[in-house]
Order: sequence, then structure tokens, then C-alpha cells
Amino acid sequence: MTLVNVANVLLSSMGNPKPLPVYWDKILINASQVTNPSIDPLREPMETKTFLGKKPNKIERDADGKIIDNLPPQLELSMPVMFSAMSYGSISYNAHESLARAAQELGIFYNSGEGGLHQDFYQYGANTIVQVASGRFGVTSRYLVSAKEIQIKMAQGAKPGEGGQLPGKKVYPWVAKTRHSTTGVTLISPPPHHDIYSIEDLAQLIYDLKNSNTDARISVKLVSEAGVGTVAAGVAKAGAQVILVSSYDGGTGAAPRNSIYNAGLPWELGVAEAHQTLIMNGLRDKVVLETDGKLMTGRDVAIACMLGAEEFGFATAPLVTMCCVMMRVCNLDTCPVGIATQNPELRKRFKGKPEYVINFMYFIAQELREYMAKLGVKTVDELVGRTDLLKRKDKMPSARAEKVDLSNILGNPYAGVKLAGYTHKQPYDFKLEETLDENVLLKKLKSALVNGQKKSLQIDVSNVNRTFGTIFGSEITKKYPEGLPEDTFTISCTGSGGQSFGAFIPSGLTLELVGDSNDYFGKGLSGGKLVVYPPTGVKYKAEDNIIIGNVALYGATSGKAFINGVAGERFCVRNSGATAVVEGVGDHGCEYMTGGRAVILGPTGKNFAAGMSGGIAYVLDEKNDLYKRLNKDLVSFEEVTNKYDVLELKDIIAEHVSYTNSAKGKEILDHFGEYLPKFKKIVPHDYRRMMNTIVQMEEKGLSSEQAQIEAFYANTRQ
Repeated sequence: MTLVNVANVLLSSMGNPKPLPVYWDKILINASQVTNPSIDPLREPMETKTFLGKKPNKIERDADGKIIDNLPPQLELSMPVMFSAMSYGSISYNAHESLARAAQELGIFYNSGEGGLHQDFYQYGANTIVQVASGRFGVTSRYLVSAKEIQIKMAQGAKPGEGGQLPGKKVYPWVAKTRHSTTGVTLISPPPHHDIYSIEDLAQLIYDLKNSNTDARISVKLVSEAGVGTVAAGVAKAGAQVILVSSYDGGTGAAPRNSIYNAGLPWELGVAEAHQTLIMNGLRDKVVLETDGKLMTGRDVAIACMLGAEEFGFATAPLVTMCCVMMRVCNLDTCPVGIATQNPELRKRFKGKPEYVINFMYFIAQELREYMAKLGVKTVDELVGRTDLLKRKDKMPSARAEKVDLSNILGNPYAGVKLAGYTHKQPYDFKLEETLDENVLLKKLKSALVNGQKKSLQIDVSNVNRTFGTIFGSEITKKYPEGLPEDTFTISCTGSGGQSFGAFIPSGLTLELVGDSNDYFGKGLSGGKLVVYPPTGVKYKAEDNIIIGNVALYGATSGKAFINGVAGERFCVRNSGATAVVEGVGDHGCEYMTGGRAVILGPTGKNFAAGMSGGIAYVLDEKNDLYKRLNKDLVSFEEVTNKYDVLELKDIIAEHVSYTNSAKGKEILDHFGEYLPKFKKIVPHDYRRMMNTIVQMEEKGLSSEQAQIEAFYANTRQ
């Protein structure tokens, strides 16, 4: 039996001041790294810095210790760095606040990650990058409007294909509120974005986000893999203004092991490939190329820059400056220094300060400056793509290393050639000035918007009018962050709605469509209201015909949608708070839903409720065969018998009829006693358990907020 004491901190003590005897093999297990290969807990502290080659010769200094060169002072050195994505939930409020304040002081960006944005952090909007990932956690109109850059996370470096996975014991009530989910219930991001199955779909999402915040840069996060250059070229053509190539390194490890190991490549390979491929395709001047993933030193920045990167993200290193001790238990909510935890007691141990992060970034800038002085380069722009300043080491440490061929990286045919891509960007033209929002809505509703007055408008639309209502909705959010009263603005549309009709619209805006609509109807609905029904006098039955496309209401966080007809596949996927009524759905309905209500007044396709972890779905099961198409892994189904459920269901259907004049809805209401036994209530197991516990706590006299906290502890301690 032995103890390991490094720098007066017992690695086995997890912050406990009392020494805890632990067997040596147990120490290795407890301190083993989650996202990277295992480490020796004794050896790691000794290796404070690792360099991939020789450091430059010592820089000459004068009598006062100042570097002798002709570069500008350090504070004027332009180094485009930022803090990479770490979500609220994966790291604590304290850590997020320190990063945000440091970014504000330095005049750079910090990335909120995909966990939504805590209400206290909207004040840092001028220095904020927000992320839109497959989980769409907390992606509201206000979230998007608040940012200077919106980043689409196509994949994650440290855990490719799985982003934002958060164990239930880390989903505290305040985290659940920010993410629009249920406290204590595990959050899983779907491996794909369900509105991205092709490069055209990605182009549509980029366009949607540009409409949601016309002033923001749109970024796409990719992962360093073989072929990433081809993907980057497609992303540039799709309209992205920034492309991030992330490495396989870093991350908090809150994902299955098979998603972490043997996946991804170092950023050096991805950056070099993306940079050269973009040049070959004449696209390098369209985008900014960024990289991140365990950048730790100024030397890393210099090499990344010479390989083609223009912006650089730091994450692990800033956490270390805030006293992270690299325990590698980020996914367990047991972080001993209050960084990767939401536990209030552990958060008290947080000792980090924004000043620590700021000082570290100055050190990075200083080291980069020294390398630039040695290379004779005066600006970061001059260093971009200069692989002619890199060379292979003369002596390799092993015969295996000798066989590594770096010619495709170092043999960049464009090295040393000044390209327009570095200084004179020619970004994608979205032609937003041609949209109906800019040409009609903002012009005709401007005065009403300024005064918050009620106003209605009629307009014809066609399927070329993509993302209708989103720009106007963003202007509402900018002026009224909490939204406006229901139906303040009512826009009556006639025709065929284009893709993403009503995406991200906030409360106070109602879009009524007489006709039909394409895919992504109501994407990210943020409190607004959507109504769609066929024209009067049609010969077909609305309940038997498709009226909206696939992936409607993906990532909706609040609001209402009433659809007099059938929807395509993946209806209400990842709905986290909206109430929706439809008269039939295709396959995979209510997939990954985390909140809200979905009422289906007709048949469903297969795999209904797959991955559903929150909210309630009511389905009219007239043929009594729903069980054949229901994915029962996470949910149970039952008849609607509870009086409150019956009242809720009837009220929702009545509202649907009042807006759409639905014949099917009228039939159900007129014979409600006959139809009620045919309805099935689908509820996730964990959601039911948590909601029942919350009710029990409220019956004891606790407030709603306190009841959630007590229910969380009661369920996660089991």
C-alpha cells in the first residue's frame, strides 16, 4: 500500500485534505484519462511542456530584459484567438463566467457550446459564439440574436458523432432550464443533424441561421479526418464564413468509449488538407480557417498558422489556468476543483479568476511573438500558409518515425504565395435584401414594431421564399427579448411555404398559411404560432393528405403549431417545449423529444417516439395498432384516463379547430366520449418518474423551483 503525493496534493484524495490510502493500481484507474491515452500520474507533472521540435535560439534582449526586434509591443500584436466550445452543463457556471469575462477583457470570443446560454451571460453577447448542434439544446431566437458568431457543430473532435451528451446526474434544474429539458434526465444528441442529410441541407441551415441573426458570422465545425478538405470545400460553397477544423484531442469525455477512441486525427493533418483543398478549388478567399483541439503553446499557434489556420481556439489550457488538475472525471460530476461539475458544494472549491486566463493568453501571444521574430514575420497574416518555414526533423527518435511521409503537408505548392484569402475576404452573398422579410414585412410593419402595436398583414408566398418570417422575428427579439403578447403581429399567407417556413419565430408573431409548406416547417420555433390548412373548397380530405414536409418543428423550444393535414417524417424531432397538433405523421415521429406536447389526430409511421426522453404525446389509435409502430425503449403508453390529461387533450384539440376549422378535429370534439378511449398517451419512463416526484414535493408545500431541486436529488441518488 502506498500514497502518491505530487506538489502537496494527493491524487487519490479527490480534494479531501485527509490522506486516503489507495492501492497503486486503483490510482492508475482513477487518474486514467478519458479522452486521451492513459497517463502515469507521477510522470505527468514532471513533463510541464512538450515541444515537437527545437525551440528557436534564445532571443537577444537589452539590459532591461526586453526583446530586441522591430515588432510592435505585445499588447498591439493581433492574434486572432478564442475560447473553444464548452457547454454550460459540461462545465460550471463559475468556469463559464470566468471565460466570458476574460474574453470581454481581451476583446476576443468565447464559445458557449451547445448547452444553451444562461440568462446571466447574455450581457457578454458582443464576445459570444453560440453553437447549434444536433441536440438544439436551448436554441431560441434570443440565443441566436445575442451572438456575434453562430457555429454549426457538424461533429465533435474528442467524441465524433456524439455531441452534448450529458448524464442525468449532471442535469441539475438550472441546467435543464437553460437547455429546455427535464431535470435529472440524461440528454443525448442525435448522431446526425436531422435537417442535414446533404450539403444542400447544410446550406439551408446556414441560410436559416443567417436570417436569424443577419449581423453574425456563420461558422461550421468539422473534425480532422481524411477527406476533410473535400467537405470543407462543400461547406464554403454552402455559404459558411468560417470553417473550424477540430482535432481528436481534448473534450470532457462525456460520451461512450467507442465514440472516443480510434476516431479523428491531429489538427495538423486536417488544417493542411483543408487549406490546400480550398486553394485548389478557388475558395480560400471565401472563408476564415480556424483550428482547435489541445493548442497549448505559442509554438502550436505558429505551426497551425503556417499550415493554413487563421484563427485559433483554446479550451483545455484556459481550464488549467483556472486550477483544473486534470482528474479526468468530467463526466462523473465529481470534479474536485469546481470546474466540470454543477454540484453546489464542489463549485465552492472553484478558485479560478478571469485574470489567470488573461495572463496566460498574454504569455501565448508573447511566445508566438518570439517565434515570429525569429522567422522574420511581422504579422499573423504573413505567417498563414508558410509551410516553407517548416521542415522535417533531421534526426527521428525511431525507425518507425523515419517512415512518416510529411511531403503532402510540408510540400504545399502554394507556400509563400500571398493569396486574397488572408486579407480580402469575399464572403458568400445570401441576398437577404431580396427576401420578403426585408422587402415587405420590415417595411410595412416597421412603425408597429417600434411601438409594439398589433397589426395584421396579408401576403402571397411561394416555395422560393425560404425561411419566411425569420428576419422579422429576429427584429422582434432584438427589441423585445422576452417576446410580445400572443398574436401581436398576424401575417396571413397564401400559397406554398418554402423550406424553414417560420423558423425560430418568437412569441408575438403568428404566421397563418393557406396552402402547404416544405421541409423544416417551424424549425426552432421560439414562442411564435404557426397555423396551416388547405384552401376552402378543396375536394380531398385534409386528414388523408400531406400538407407539410419532413422534420417539422425540429428543436422547437416553445410556441404552438396547428396543422390541418398530415406531416412527413420526423415530426417534432427534438421538440423541447412547443405544443403541436397534426392529423397524421410519417416515420420517426417525436424522435428525441425532450419536452412539450404533440397531439396526433391520425396514424403514425414506424419507430414513433424513438429516443423520446421528455414531454407527452397523445395519439389517436383508431385501429388499435400503435404498439406495432411504437419504439418502446424509453417510453410507455396507456389510455388517457387522468382528468387533467383529458382536459388538456380536449383543450388542445379545441384550439386546433378554432384556428384551422379542422373537420377531423370537429368530429372528435362532437363525439369526444367515443374517441377518448381510442387515444393513447405516450410518456417517457424517466420523465414520468421525475414529474411524479416533483408533484409529490409540491404537495409537501415546496415551491416549484425547490420541488425540482429536491426531486433531482431524490432521483439521482437512487
